[in-house]
This record gives sequence, structure tokens and C-alpha cells, in this order.
Amino acid sequence: MKKYYILFIGILSALTVHAQVDRTKMPEPRPAPEINLEEPQSFQLKNGLKVMVVENHKLPRVSIQLTIDNPPILEGEKAGVSSLTGSLLGKGSKNISKDEFNEEIDFLGARMSFGPQSAYTSSLSKYFPRILELMADAAINPNFTQEEFEKEKEKLITGLKTEEKDVAAIAGRVQRALAYGKNHPYGEFTTEATVNNVILEDVEQFYRDYFVPANAYLVIIGDVEFEKAKELAEKAFTPWTKAAPPSFTYSTPNDAQYTQINFVDMPNAVQSEIAVQNLVELKMKNEDYLPALVANQILGGGGEGRLFLNLREDKGYTYGSYSSIGDDKYDVSRFRATASVRNMVTDSSVVEILKEIDKIVNEPVTEKELENTKAKYAGRFVMALEQPQTIAAYALNIEKENLPKDFYKTYLERLDKITVSDVQKAAQKYFSTSNARVVVAGKGSEVLENLENVSINGKKIPVQYYDKMGEKTEKPDYSADMPEGVTSDEVLEKYIEAIGGKKTLEEVESYSMTAEAEMQGMKLELEMKKTSKDQFMQDVKMMGNSMSKQVFDGDKGYVMAQGQRKDFTEEEVSKIKEESAPFPELNYLLVGGITLEGIENVGDKKAYKIKVTDNKTVYYDVETGLKLQEVNLAEMQGQQVQQTLSYDDYKEVSGIMFPFKLTQSMGPQNIDFMFTEIKVNEGVTPADFE
Repeated sequence: MKKYYILFIGILSALTVHAQVDRTKMPEPRPAPEINLEEPQSFQLKNGLKVMVVENHKLPRVSIQLTIDNPPILEGEKAGVSSLTGSLLGKGSKNISKDEFNEEIDFLGARMSFGPQSAYTSSLSKYFPRILELMADAAINPNFTQEEFEKEKEKLITGLKTEEKDVAAIAGRVQRALAYGKNHPYGEFTTEATVNNVILEDVEQFYRDYFVPANAYLVIIGDVEFEKAKELAEKAFTPWTKAAPPSFTYSTPNDAQYTQINFVDMPNAVQSEIAVQNLVELKMKNEDYLPALVANQILGGGGEGRLFLNLREDKGYTYGSYSSIGDDKYDVSRFRATASVRNMVTDSSVVEILKEIDKIVNEPVTEKELENTKAKYAGRFVMALEQPQTIAAYALNIEKENLPKDFYKTYLERLDKITVSDVQKAAQKYFSTSNARVVVAGKGSEVLENLENVSINGKKIPVQYYDKMGEKTEKPDYSADMPEGVTSDEVLEKYIEAIGGKKTLEEVESYSMTAEAEMQGMKLELEMKKTSKDQFMQDVKMMGNSMSKQVFDGDKGYVMAQGQRKDFTEEEVSKIKEESAPFPELNYLLVGGITLEGIENVGDKKAYKIKVTDNKTVYYDVETGLKLQEVNLAEMQGQQVQQTLSYDDYKEVSGIMFPFKLTQSMGPQNIDFMFTEIKVNEGVTPADFE
């Protein structure tokens, strides 16, 4: 009975307290909790290296991070030397060969990586003495060899070549070049020419100049004892020669004098890359640092940001639109509002981004937006405190950024005090539509006419033109004269002749194709089969399992995805029948209604633009006649989506030229399918279309 009595008293007490709450009044906000932030133990070597140790004995692991906090480095005509230095570090040392070094790292179950001014390793704590010794040896006594230098140089150049047609990569480097200037460390970029200027002696000199302990920090985190870590760190890094990096000056970046659109013509672009940007002088130690972060979060910090809600959720222009604001203790940084959008809405997207920036500058944010954002930041901050890496990162920031010792202990208190007025003042200081650069990289023939009519606050925004290297250029000329008398039929006939001729194509009863691609590190397999009876089968597999399969037997068909089958509708049957023929161009000549729209650039090639239907356009090389690109418009989840297929690397199979590279682009995703086998009049049976 006593147990029941106690339980009853407890319930009654709770009900009494509940009844005493006056729910007509808002509860008083509680003061922000005081953060009891543990400080790392630290010491400094005579050569200048600062060491921080965070003991955490929950797991038998340890990580070691070496960071060299030098000012920005201008590489000039040898841009790429820092990248090559980073790639050559960690390949053994003067005391241990590359192979022996890597074998021991693997044997210890450790990870180790190097950058041009950094190093990182992690392992089980019982291997801490040896892993620290190996990292220090590789960092202090690098083994730079001509053989490894040539290998890394070739890799770097290959990587640069893959970016030559990458719209996002080109847009990024032009944005930096226009913001900072190409004579600034943040604005210069690496090219094949600058990499070819670099020799092994340049790497060695860069290492001697900048991989020095004057501005270096060594952070040790994990299951280690401070005294032991100190003893081992002193032994490993005391031989590091004391030195300071050379100092030099470079140009001071300036914002544009007035808001302008800086356009980069990318004829191969299937969507436009937009960045509205301006320079900011934001440091972590600034009083308005946190209000600036909050203002940016409300504008475009994620899926709840105004940019995302406007351009994606409301307008359906893009998969996502975001903003970011940087801080830099050495120089100015950037505020950026970005989006990757469909060509046809490029101008509208620019207008909407500028409107949202204008709005947060000129109008106070709502209390709800502010409270939600502060709650989000507070939650992230508290959750991050559970990680020992956070303690080390915060301590490192205090050292590097010259912050007050209580910067993080008072973080929640300062966050809680931010007002609507603070947010607006930060937005007015750091966001701009009066001297912003609106950098757009896209397909000029489709977007430029509308871009030239964009206006904000009743004023038309002038457009300036730049090439892929960030150099000013003339306005692109899309009025290429059509050869007199050329018709769509002649373009199609030239293509048919280029790939083998009408007679050869008409003798094809079937073909089968297999290809491979990579997506997010996973291997994709593509199998495609077609017959002269308009039968079609396409199967995309991942790790041997079918992801998406389409089958058409000439009269009916279906699509199978994730185990779900959907039969084609009459309308879908009609559309797929047009494309099921082995060579659809033979049918285009018969059906009529095909129009020649003009000549446009596809990459660096001139191409005839053939409009097949309202939703399909095909481009054929003016010089060779080969098909270069196919653009299809489709409805997906209530939005119009553009899908682009690019054809390259034509090779002859059974007297017919087939493209052995097929690039599929949809939104921001590009997938390169490389064909491994093509068979003509073999490898196809009726069972393939069941």
C-alpha cells in the first residue's frame, strides 16, 4: 500500500504544479547556459612549433594534425607548385623508402595524408609513438625525387584537362579571378602552362620557404597522456629547423564600382552557374561576426533559407540555391549567393537572388526566423562540444585568429543577445546589390538575350563579357551565317553518310551496346539493344543489380525501377517508337516537320541545330556531320527538366561509326558512359524484349 501512496502523492504534486502555471503569459527566457570548455594542454618548442594535447580516453585511438598558418602565397607563373609540393610530401622520407613507408602505415592500420602546408594521421593509440615518428620524419625529411615529381605533374595536368569543359569548375575560377584579381593568391589559378613552368627545384624551394615551424601548430587528440605526448613530440619535431616564411605584398582587391553581370559563354553548358558576390572584411574577432553568420543563414544557409524557398520550392528554377560568407584574418573574403539553374530561367533566377539580397538588407527579418536560426546554431554548437576534435579546433582558432580567451565560453550568451536590428545591420554591411558582381557562366545563345534585359530597382544591369580565363572579351556573336541553301534534310543526310551511309545502315537488323560509368564512387553498367523492328531495351545496373530497365517490343513496353513495373501509356508508346529505331535519323527524313534552327557552338565546335520536336533538339558537327549533342525536355515532379546527351570518341564497328563515349547530364549531375563493346547483327534475341 505504501508504494501506491507514494505514487499517488507524486502524481498529485505534478498535477498541482501544472495547475499553477499561467498559460496566458509567455514564459520568461532562461539565460544562456555557461559553457565550461576544457582547454587543451599546450607547450611550444624552441623552433616555434606550438603543440596542443587534448586527452580523451573513451576510445583507444589518437589523431595528429599539423597545420601551418602562413599568409596567402602568390605563385604567379608557377601556379601549381604548392599543389605539387603537397602531393610529393608523404612519399617516404630520406630515411625510409616510399614503399616501406606505405607498407608500415598499412600494417599499423593507420591513415596519413599531407598537404602543401599540413599533415594528418590517425591510428590506434598503442601505435602513437611510431605513427608520430613517421609523420614527423616525412614532414621534416621529405624525399623529393624526379620520378615522383613527373608522375604527380602528369596527374595534375590530366586533372586540369578534365576541367576544360567543366562549367562549374570554370565558373568557380572566373568568380575568384574577378573578385580578387588574377595577381592575388585567391584570384590566380593553375593552368597547364603554369604547371609546365614548375621544375623539381621549385618544389624544393617552396618547401624550404613555407613548410616551416614559425606559424605551425601540432594538435594531438585522443587516448594519450600529456607528459608522454610532450616527450615524443619534442623528440620528433625538435630537429625541424627554425625558420620563418618570406613575406611579400600583392594587389588589394576591390569590389565592382557598380552592380554588373559578368558573363562567361559556355556553349556546352546544360545549365547556368550563377554567383552574386561581393567582397567582405569579416574577421572572427569582429563584434558583428555572429550576426553576419545569422544573416547569411536566414538568407541562404540551407533548405530553410529564403533563397532555397524562393528559387526551388516556390519557383522550381533549381535543385537548390544557397549563400555563404567567408572570414579571413589576412585579407578580404567573399559573400556569395549561388544557384545552378535551367537555361530558360537564368535571367529570372538572377532577378530573384538580387531581390532576396535587397530584401534582407532593407527589411528586418522576422522574430521567428531569428529565433529558429539562433536555435539551430546553438544546437550545432552544443552537439559539437561532444567531440574532442571540437575542443582542439576551438583552441586552435583562439590562437590563430587572436580571439579572446572566452570566445567560445560566451558563444551562446552572445548568440542569444543577437537582435533583429543586429542582423539587419550585418546584412547592410556585408551584403550588397549596389556593387555586386553577378557572374554567370552559361550557354549564351540561349540565355544572353534575356540577361541583357535584367533590371533591379528600375535600373538595367549592364553586361560585360569574359572568357574562360577571366579575361575581358567581346560579346559573343551567334549570327553565324548559314551556308546558302542548307536544309535540315541535308544536315541529316550528311550525318547518315558520315556514320556509314544509308545502304549500310539499312542493312542493320540489330545492335547491342555495353558501357560502364562511375557515379559517387559506384560502378554503373549500361546495356542497350535495338532492332530494325523498333524494338528497344535499356538496362542500367549498379553492382550487378538493375536500377532502371526499359523494354519496348515494337508495340508495347514498360519501365521497371526499384522492383516496380509501369507499363507505357499510348502517348509514351508513340514517343518511344520514334526513338527505338537503330538510327532515328533515317525516320526523321521520312516524317517531316524537322527544322534547321541555325548554327551554334557545342563546346569548341560549330554545330547545326536541328529541332526534331518541341521537346527535342539535336546538334550535328558542321565540319564532320557527326552528332554531337541531343537535348530533351521532360516533365518531372511538376517541373520541366532538361536532359542532355553528348556524343564523343567515334569509332568504326562493322562499317558504322559509333560514339564510344556518351555523357548524360541532368541538372548538376554528369555521368560519362564509356562503351566497352558494340556488336552489330549479333547478340540480340526476341527474349530481350519480353
